[in-house]
Amino acid sequence: MSKLITELASGRQPRAWLVFVGCLLWLGTACASSPLNGGWRDVQPGDTPATVIKQYNAGLLNSFNPSQLQRFKQTGLGSWVVLAPQPPWDNTRRVLTISPPAEGTVVVYGANQQYTLAKDDFATATEGYGRLAWEVPATRPASQPILLRFEPTTGISTPVRFQMLPWHAFQREAALWLVFASSSFAVMLAMVLMALCFSWMLHDAIYAWYAGYILCYTLIQAIQTGFLLHPLDWQLLSHMALLSGTVLVAASVICAAFFMIRFCDLNRYAPLLRVPILALTVGMTQLVLMRFSHIAVLIEVAQVLLSPLLILGATLLLVAAVVAASRGSRPAWFFLLGWTPLLLLTAMASAQVNGAFPTLYWLNDASLGAGAFEAIVLSLGLADRALTLRRDRDVVRALADHDALTNVLNRRAWTERAALALADASKQPVAMLFLDLDYFKQLNDQQGHHAGDRALVAVAKALAAELRPADILGRYGGEEFVALLADTPADQAMQVATRLCRRVNRLEIPLNEQQLLLSISIGVAMYRDGDDVEALVERADQAMYNAKLGGRNRVCSFDAARPVNIPTRPHLHAVETRRSEP
Repeated sequence: MSKLITELASGRQPRAWLVFVGCLLWLGTACASSPLNGGWRDVQPGDTPATVIKQYNAGLLNSFNPSQLQRFKQTGLGSWVVLAPQPPWDNTRRVLTISPPAEGTVVVYGANQQYTLAKDDFATATEGYGRLAWEVPATRPASQPILLRFEPTTGISTPVRFQMLPWHAFQREAALWLVFASSSFAVMLAMVLMALCFSWMLHDAIYAWYAGYILCYTLIQAIQTGFLLHPLDWQLLSHMALLSGTVLVAASVICAAFFMIRFCDLNRYAPLLRVPILALTVGMTQLVLMRFSHIAVLIEVAQVLLSPLLILGATLLLVAAVVAASRGSRPAWFFLLGWTPLLLLTAMASAQVNGAFPTLYWLNDASLGAGAFEAIVLSLGLADRALTLRRDRDVVRALADHDALTNVLNRRAWTERAALALADASKQPVAMLFLDLDYFKQLNDQQGHHAGDRALVAVAKALAAELRPADILGRYGGEEFVALLADTPADQAMQVATRLCRRVNRLEIPLNEQQLLLSISIGVAMYRDGDDVEALVERADQAMYNAKLGGRNRVCSFDAARPVNIPTRPHLHAVETRRSEP
């Protein structure tokens, strides 16, 4: 404790504050509750409250520790429970709490009247929030035993614990639980709304399956804890809790199965496990139909099969996620991270129903936190999946838009971007450059296509290095390149084209044994009002053809009378022969 206080004072360990607050809350709760002794037995015909109290005083009831979880039979006629406060007795304002809230009805026997406690009892003056609460009358002696009767119910009886708390301690616990539960439900519902928005915007069903799963789990927890009834006061659901709970469990498994199949990509990573998971969804659908059949036998069978199918389904989804993750599915790791804690808590809670872990009374509340944690983790997994898909889409788009050899835009992508640029041209001058390599067929014929490919790659790199990032460069076909220069006057376009000619010539790529160097002819055309891409390319192509006729390795403008000659090395140019371009 001294070390903890030192860390708090120094501020070096922020987590120490959480530990310290947790210890205070635990100590406050432990010290606030009054000690109780307990006894219970099944209700038998002819029982009276006085008889049960007399038997308790004689030690004829089954003893149990009220501070630990204990399961009471809620079949047949129900169960009697006697709670005896132990000294020191506290006669101040106090409240008896039953947590988690029992299924069905609990009757408390007072001196002259009976008090009914139930999750769906909206007439109760004292609301426990996550528990059943009964304020002990001020006239009742603190040492007097309290008699309760758990009425029979068709639902599964869950283990409960009892506490006798002073009024201020009860209010503190109720407020803390209300804040915790409200925060957990708020997180889960926020993730549901986010998923529904993405499902609508992206038209992707995986977000809808995720939203359905988290929403069903949220409603299940809200019904089991009584949150929908207190504090939300939704009386309409009070008579539908059992039916809706069964349906919601089945619906949550169905949504989780379809979400997991698509999220973890089982078709690719675990195709054999996809079939039993789909069979599980069919079985859950049949349970829902049986539950709505109004046939007693079918309803009872559905109630019996629900828990085994739930355990089987959870295990199957876990195994499928492990297999998919081991085979390289990145989303499967997110699924395991969010699903495993909740599955572990569910398994422990199921074992607790059968008498295990009687001191772990926080398991039900931990399921709320685990649900919120799972919702956040799976949302992060969906975000990661969306980013991965977007990155893959960008890579595919880049591969589709770029020439595989030179890595500049291909003809289709260049035409699309050029059209967009011309649409925004307005009053700024726009220049079009049409570039064609000289004697490229001769290079292919004499040195092979590999040499031609290397020459195209080198020329494309040289052109891209010389142009601005905003200029649109593309391969128009074969040895032809095009470049659209925005905000470029005619004289500046001619200067740029001249630099490109010189840059290609400086690559010194030989054409043949006579050491002729590869060169380029460029035609320049300026944008006119009403021009489209085809018209502009046609004029630039005609200017390039004029440059070819003028002797190649030069620049010619469509609007100029004479081409611009590009000076080259004399000994290399002297042997150049006039032959028609193939």
